[in-house]
Amino acid sequence: MVLTEIIPATIVPFPSDNTRRKEGAELTFNGRVRGTEHDKEILFLDYEHYEGMAEQELRTLANETAGKFPIQDLFCRHRVGRIAIGETSLHIVIWSRHRKEGIEAMTYFIRELKKRVPIWKWAVLVSGERVPSECVHQD
Repeated sequence: MVLTEIIPATIVPFPSDNTRRKEGAELTFNGRVRGTEHDKEILFLDYEHYEGMAEQELRTLANETAGKFPIQDLFCRHRVGRIAIGETSLHIVIWSRHRKEGIEAMTYFIRELKKRVPIWKWAVLVSGERVPSECVHQD
């Protein structure tokens, strides 16, 4: 099963499920807002998205990931709007039979999400300046 959401409110994590009997791995990723962006102190991040298109591309990517890797479920919530330091902006849970395929699927999904889903992140610096926040590191 694939479940994706883009929401403008605080992310409520997907619950863990101790009734699962076929999956040995439950991977959870929470992307949080750091207090700095490119070595500059920030006040918060502001996420914007191309409404409609972002939801569709996120769902397409999740389905593609579920088809490419032997995973059972992929759940994703991505937040938009103003997000304070320390808060979660991205929450993903992947269930798989073994950890290896779950980790590979998670890595692929996050890398492709940052490339393909039209969600833009702006850092608001302590000075009040609003600058684009780009992911420039490798995986």
